[in-house]
Parts: sequence; structure tokens; C-alpha cells
Amino acid sequence: MNIKEVLAKKVSAAMVAAGLPEGTNPAISISNRPQFGDYQANGVMGAAKKLKTNPRELATKVVEQLALSKDLDGIADKIELAGPGFINIHLSQTWLASQLALMAQDTHCGVTQRCADHQGSLLEGKSQTVVVDYSAPNLAKEMHVGHLRSTIIGDAVVKALEFRGDKVIRQNHMGDWGTQFGMLIAHLSDKLAGDEVAETALADLENFYREAKVRFDNEEGFADRARADVVKLQSGDAQCAKLWQQFIDISIAHSEEIYSKLNVSLQRSDIMGESSYNPDLSKVIDELMASEIAVEDQGAKVVFIDEMANKDGEPSVFIVQKSGGGYLYATTDLSACRYRSGQLKADRIIIFTDARQSLHFKQVEIVARKAGFLPENVGYDHCPFGMMMGNDGKPFKTRTGGTIKLAELLDEAVVRASDLIKEKNPEINTEELNEIATKVGIGAVKFADLSKNRTSDYIFSWKSMLSFEGATAPYLQYAYSRIQSIFRKAAVEQVQSKIDIIEPQEKALALKLLQLEDVIDAVISECTPNLLCNYLYELASLYMSFYEACPILKDGIAVEVKESRLALCQLISQTLKQGLNILGIEVMERM
Repeated sequence: MNIKEVLAKKVSAAMVAAGLPEGTNPAISISNRPQFGDYQANGVMGAAKKLKTNPRELATKVVEQLALSKDLDGIADKIELAGPGFINIHLSQTWLASQLALMAQDTHCGVTQRCADHQGSLLEGKSQTVVVDYSAPNLAKEMHVGHLRSTIIGDAVVKALEFRGDKVIRQNHMGDWGTQFGMLIAHLSDKLAGDEVAETALADLENFYREAKVRFDNEEGFADRARADVVKLQSGDAQCAKLWQQFIDISIAHSEEIYSKLNVSLQRSDIMGESSYNPDLSKVIDELMASEIAVEDQGAKVVFIDEMANKDGEPSVFIVQKSGGGYLYATTDLSACRYRSGQLKADRIIIFTDARQSLHFKQVEIVARKAGFLPENVGYDHCPFGMMMGNDGKPFKTRTGGTIKLAELLDEAVVRASDLIKEKNPEINTEELNEIATKVGIGAVKFADLSKNRTSDYIFSWKSMLSFEGATAPYLQYAYSRIQSIFRKAAVEQVQSKIDIIEPQEKALALKLLQLEDVIDAVISECTPNLLCNYLYELASLYMSFYEACPILKDGIAVEVKESRLALCQLISQTLKQGLNILGIEVMERM
């Protein structure tokens, strides 16, 4: 249930009845101060300016129409004017309680996706097929910290889409093609000729790649062999293809280990590497040339994009085929547009990469739309993100300046969490310690990243991310486990009681709980999981205030009050679990 949508519909009808044009935005927003209501309708201000009329008089007419229509009867206790034309809406506590009862029915269906019986407003007119391109590591290399953001931001948005009821098609656009593979194949051939086993030679992919690059840069004749092997690979040579496949298989196994540690939902079946588009690339070029979108320039095939001309009027240059006949990322991404819109029937395509690729994907979209590879009715959202930085304000690296392997970072997170938990609870047994440390450590790394604005750089800090205070995963995991301890003390597992909203802290929690769907919609629209992180932190903080002000199991508390508050606690814990599940962060019954 989306309160903003309910109120927007009712207020819009009243605005039209008051003489405002159809489609006038009621501008419903959450009130920042309880004395000004729970929600505000601010749309009259802008409308009055356009109509050159008095905003307060116009707002008075809207309030009168709301009273006449009785559309908000039973929903709002009070509707009042404020200032020059704001409309404050105070929601009925009885109505809020009834909406919590409906929400409780939804959460009983599970925490990963709404069931068909309870999707309600989430699916009404909104269900889409959405292709999400994320993670995309380069094969023949291990994943490093630079892959973290694409992987976990993309996965959180995917899970939010699935929670709403959209059909999501994951696309892991792995870099499994290109000139570097000639270098690697030549180096592996020499290793195998020296009686090494491929699995042993490739056990440390980073070291293998480094060895091959040194030879490519310094060893006479090796670069020529590497380039020849690229041509063989692209021509379908069986031996080169066999060696290439070994790189692919071992690299994918490394990636799968990372995805498992990160609790990310990507599977092997989601991989759609660059090589998948190889058969289509010549057709892409032929069509671009036939339609005169691309032209030949100095032997290369080029699109000159006038829409992105510089201040001197010179068009942006977008090379789609090199002078030697080789293809580029540009060609592959254009083919991907055609495949996703045509074969996968996408209504929307979302791509997560770092901000340095923003220009490239803007060029891709313009050219793909001109060529008809990307119809106008298909949304295309390149969602760039900032960098993970060290304390020195530079990209996060090892002390020696090397790239940090993602597996090593995650292992360190678990070790640090384990030390912290042992310090707080020295008596904990090893099995429980390992489980909690894994969930807390991995959750801390993910939440620290996801809670930041997607487009911003952020400073990586072990101390802040593993804190049990403030907006961190441990704080939210602790809030969840604290609620579970209440149920253990009460000796109950499930509560079916009616929720009564009496105290201000209970109303604040009810309002926050009922804002979940609005937050999910915003996450999906803007591809910004930090909005969900903020919401969960605010919910947990409100719960802590409620816990202090509203006794639950204390002697002398009336049975119906106790059961109502237990039911509210249950809904809070389910919402925390649901929200953290969307973020790919696990909870635990005890901490």
C-alpha cells in the first residue's frame, strides 16, 4: 500500500473539482514535523502561480471539495490549510492500523517477492520486463574491489524490481573477448608445452596475467605470436578456442565464489559475455553503413554524432570498427541493445558501470536509437557510480599501490567482525561465531557501500562500517535480533493480534512501515539503494525509541496492549528482514 499514491488520487480529484486542470500534480510529500500533519499536498502553490490566482483561496476550494466528496473520510482525521496554500493531512490512527493489518498479510507471504494475492498497488499498471546489466568482470582476471559497486548496487536494484513484481532478466556482460586473450593463450601454450597442467598454471589468475603482460611488453616475438593467436581465436581455431574456454571456466568459478560470499543472486546462466554477440557484429556494421549512420573514415567505420558536438560545433566521434577490421566495445554494446530490446523484449534496460563510461553509453544510446536497435518505447538507463576511496582520498588500493582482490577484502571483513564479536561476547561458541561474523562482516561491507549516494565517491573505513551505532549493517542486524529476543522471552513465535495505535511512537512506526513501497518505487525509479538503506536505519531508530517508551513484557501491561505491541514488533522485524534481503544482507536470530 502506497500512502502517497492513495492521497495523490484523492487530492487530484478534489483539485479538478475545484477548477484546476486535469493532471495537475498534487505534490504529496511526507511532513517533516508532526504538528503540520503526516503528509502535505503542496501542488496548489505551483498551480496558482500558473493560473495567476491567490494560492490560499484556491487551496481553500480544494479543502472544501475534499470535505464535500468525503474521499478522505476514514483516512484522515483532519485536513487543514497552512501558510499561503499548503494542505496538511493528519491521518487517522484507526486507518493506519487497518493498513498495517493488510501489510502483515503481505509479509506472511515471504520476504523476497509479493505473492499474487497481495501485490495490490505494486503491480497495478507497472509490471515490466527489465534487463539489468551488472557486475561484468573481465575474465582471465580475478574480481577486485573495483567490481564491488556494480555487483552489489545492481543486485539490490534487481531484488527491488522482483519484489515489486517485475520480470527481471539479469545480464552479466563479462569481458571474455578481445586482444588480451591472444597474449594469455600464447603464455598458456608455453606453460602446457612445459608439461604444466592448465588448472595449476591458472590457479592464480592475477599472477598469470601479470607474467603474460611482462612477456608481451618485453619479450621479442611474443607480441607478434599473441596477435596471431587473437586472429586464430576470432577465426574459430579449435586449439585456441579450447585454451580460451579454460580461461573462461576457471574465471567463472572464481566469480561464483565471490557472488556466493556476497550473497548476490547472479548465476552462471546469467552470463552473456562479449563473445556472445560476435556473430552479430558484422551485421551491425552493415546496417549502420547501409543507413549511412556510419561512414568510412581513414579505413575505420565511424559515426559522427552531431547531437554531442563540442562548443566549436565538431561532432562527437564514435568508432564502431577499427581500420584493421576489428570490433570494439561500441560494436558489442550496440548489438546488446538490439538483442535486449528485440530478443528479450525489454521494456527497460539498466546498465551499471563506473562514471568513466558515461560518455560511451550516451553515444551507444544515440546511435542505437538512430539505427532502430533501441526503439523509443524501451527505456535505457546507464547508471554510473562513484569510486571507493582510501583515507588518502585516492582510489582504494593496497599499501604498495596494487589492486585489492575482492575475495581478500571480504575475508578480512569476516576476520575483523569475528574479533569484534569475540570482544563483546567471549563465551560464544565457534560455530555460532563463524556464522554471525560472516553475516556481520559481509553485511557491513555491503551496507557501507549501498548506503552512499550511487554517484558519489566514498571513503572506505573499517571502523565506521563495523560500528554497532549509526547507519550500519551491524546496527540494523542488532535491531532485528533484539526483536527476536523479545519473542523468545514472551515464549511466542507468531502473533496474529490486531494492532492498536495509541502512543506517538506507535504512530511514527506505523507511518514509517507504510512508506516501504514508496521507498521501493523510488529505488527502482532512480536505481538508488541508498534510499532503502536510509529507510531501514530510520525504521530501526524509531523502533529503539518505541522500545524505550512503550513497555511490552513489563508487569502490569494489559494483555491487549502487550499483544498489539508484539504484533507491531513482528511487522517491524519482518520489514527489516525484507528490506535487508533486498540489499542482500542476512540477519540472525541472536547476536
